[in-house]
Amino acid sequence: MKLKIIILLVVIVLTSCNEKKEEVKKEMPKVIVKSDDGRISLHLNAMQKKHQLSNMRSHLVAVQTLIELIAEDDFEKASKVAYTQLGTTTAMRLMCASFGNKKFEDMGLKFHSDADKMSEILKTKDKDKSLKALSKTMNSCISCHATFKQ
Repeated sequence: MKLKIIILLVVIVLTSCNEKKEEVKKEMPKVIVKSDDGRISLHLNAMQKKHQLSNMRSHLVAVQTLIELIAEDDFEKASKVAYTQLGTTTAMRLMCASFGNKKFEDMGLKFHSDADKMSEILKTKDKDKSLKALSKTMNSCISCHATFKQ
């Protein structure tokens, strides 16, 4: 008799847990992964992909550095970082042109141009304008990443 009660309790507990699991499943959003997300492929070879990822990661580090420097009111250093690491240097112009896609090149050059403008705004030491300039520069990133993939 005790064994039957224990088995019955186990069945009730397991059934209850299963029902809770189904409730959790219903609450979780469904994620759909598409093999083609609509972005334009740059058709990069392995070496180009590695180089481009490294470049994008260095841009991300520069943006994080800018946020930190702006928070610390170190606008002079932030201006230098914006210009040297994100600005329209010869290396960045060549990089943007090296992929053979005019739209990508134009978008990349817009990003670097926005960084040049941000560098100048940072020199004013106006935190609000500096953050707006950083936001505009980041919008160039978002637009390009929404348009292109490796």
